[in-house]
Amino acid sequence: MTLFHLLLVAVIQGITEFLPVSSSGHLILLPNLTGMADQGQAIDVAVHVGTLLAVILYFWRDVAAALLGLGRLVRGRADTPGAKLALLLIIATVPVVLAGLVLKLTGLDDALRSVAVIGWTMLIFGIVLYWADQRGAETRSTGDWTLRHAIIMGLWQAVALIPGTSRSGITITGGRLLGYAREDAARLSMLMSIPTIIASGTLLGLEVAQTGSPDMWRAAGIGAAFAFVAALLALTLMMRLLRSVSFTPYVIYRVILGLILLAVAYT
Repeated sequence: MTLFHLLLVAVIQGITEFLPVSSSGHLILLPNLTGMADQGQAIDVAVHVGTLLAVILYFWRDVAAALLGLGRLVRGRADTPGAKLALLLIIATVPVVLAGLVLKLTGLDDALRSVAVIGWTMLIFGIVLYWADQRGAETRSTGDWTLRHAIIMGLWQAVALIPGTSRSGITITGGRLLGYAREDAARLSMLMSIPTIIASGTLLGLEVAQTGSPDMWRAAGIGAAFAFVAALLALTLMMRLLRSVSFTPYVIYRVILGLILLAVAYT
């Protein structure tokens, strides 16, 4: 794997992981549309680690509160905001873990990795995001997150296992339909990504760890570092823009890309 290819994968993952445009869809399209070799699971894990570190750093106060609350939760007490956040994040992660296992065991995860599927999901869920963003009220904030809302957003997150859907896009859609303000819906979505990335990264990492070589680990380190920088910049920019801009620019991008991919897939 060349350095250029590695950096390209890392930057694509970093930029698209938290924007509502689907990082997995873009990474699947890279070899399909450019002829480049698939980057492999080791690099997939590495760039996800980079994006994980970026979101943890950006939301470090929420993460610290949830970690402290986790200790109380283990003792059977969810009586602080941090403990409540930890509990709701765990609950919101259950649907995507279960759905992911089903797709993995049935082989459907590989069957869905096609240009046509990504084209349709880019288009359809982009339109759904626009509808939710325009229709949704802005009456709730992060502190209003409840058990019911965590379950609903967790179910939305499970849908993101279909390539091209966008994990952040679909959970933000769910948040906006529940009445959360744009910035708060995005914040909840980003926090939900942490246990989800940890779960998927652990699953893939266990497979990779047994076959790793020094060259592979070196490449993985470089990929993680560049993905971290790209993700932190993209996340910072998006969260700032959401104070004054809707999700419409991302929707336009999704619709255009979706139409192009469908044209490629069916011609």
